[in-house]
Amino acid sequence: MGSNRRNFIRQTLIGTGILATGFAGHAASLSNESSLKRKEKNPEQRFNMCCYAAPKLNKVRIGFVGLGQRGPGAVERMSYIDGVEIVALCDVFEDRVEKCQKTLEKQGLPRAKSYSGSKEAWKEMCQNPDIDLIYITSPWAWHTPMAVYAMGNGKHAATEVPAAKTIDECWQLVETSERTRKHCMMLENCCYDFFELLTLNMARQGYFGEILHGEGAYIHNLLDANFNKNGYADMWRLKENYRNGNLYPTHGLGPICQVMNINRGDQMEYLTSMSSADFQMAAMANQLAIKDRFYSEFAGKQYRGNMNTTTVRTFKGRTIMIQHDVTSPRPYSRIHLVSGTKGVACKWPEPARIATGHEWLKPEEMTQLEEKYTPEIVKLIGKMAKKVGGHGGMDFMMDWRLIDCLRNGLPLDQDVYDAALWSAIAPLSEKSVANRSNSVDVPDFTNGAWKTNTPVELTLKGGGTTVIKEL
Repeated sequence: MGSNRRNFIRQTLIGTGILATGFAGHAASLSNESSLKRKEKNPEQRFNMCCYAAPKLNKVRIGFVGLGQRGPGAVERMSYIDGVEIVALCDVFEDRVEKCQKTLEKQGLPRAKSYSGSKEAWKEMCQNPDIDLIYITSPWAWHTPMAVYAMGNGKHAATEVPAAKTIDECWQLVETSERTRKHCMMLENCCYDFFELLTLNMARQGYFGEILHGEGAYIHNLLDANFNKNGYADMWRLKENYRNGNLYPTHGLGPICQVMNINRGDQMEYLTSMSSADFQMAAMANQLAIKDRFYSEFAGKQYRGNMNTTTVRTFKGRTIMIQHDVTSPRPYSRIHLVSGTKGVACKWPEPARIATGHEWLKPEEMTQLEEKYTPEIVKLIGKMAKKVGGHGGMDFMMDWRLIDCLRNGLPLDQDVYDAALWSAIAPLSEKSVANRSNSVDVPDFTNGAWKTNTPVELTLKGGGTTVIKEL
């Protein structure tokens, strides 16, 4: 796909009979590329979803799909937010649905309608006219099909990361959101972590000067978790590692893109990506297969390299570095480095630090900065978010902000262009890695609208009204 050209793939998204073959282990049977036709032209943007304010919802009626790893936590978090009605719960496995029903009962809420047992249960839920928002926490391969189907049935969609696995899927999300004027938000929770919000506000107010470089990462040792046969259904998370690239870029990338106003004043132009060899995954698969026949399916396979490093250059000449390593025995890190002409911030290795010269600021100086630049959302619900939990509170802050925007008719902090662009790094990095790290052009999912789109709004103007229930 050429630079700045919307050479994308269209399809009739409603009534296409998208295959529904279960949430795990069946996604390979759904081939988006084979069902789409490429049109080599550069049409105008159908409708700009950036800064779009959908009609207000007095109550946000939610249906959850995928109740394995992430879903139960999302259901519980939403149960604390006033103005939310949890009306539907969906998973292939009935026991998972029932577990979340008990969460609702514990919170004094009515049972939701259950959808389970059938591999097409999620489609039936999306057709329910009493739902406003489909909250998707299924395996990665189902994020796009479910979000597209939800929007096509008149629902807003919020999906876990990544929102898409292929460039074709990224365009499907953009096309459907623009056509239906329904929000498609990728649930990038790290954009709502406390230091990330602090540095975003500081950047908005010019503290760092002109932003020139940023770094993000997902460095998290998941080796044992990925090979745990009692973990992810059908071992889907392990199987994702057959791909070689930066497979999970959005945690580190999202906050940096917001600081740099990507899609809202600047845009990615091209990237290069390089992966190390795999020093651990294949060896572990082979070793486990000797002791347990269950792992024989995963032996003899090629896995992604231990470390992937992807670098991006923007049209304004800024650079971004994103790393991905889920196997090495290293401390957790998303790096979050923001470098400008007047200062720098870096979250990892801890403690988070800020500098305006050769020395990091002293603790008392950091305290003063926090008092001055802490955003309104943190001041309003930060303490409650930490009590409710979810990665230290950022998950709850993300959910609350989503609901508050929908109830007050406000634009979302993350729109469909962010979901598409941040997710696109994975397939683009795969392409670069496979081609000796040659540069790859990054599609402009806004079709040029980034030149006039306005930055993410951090104030609670017009919002901040959604009440949180007491713990």
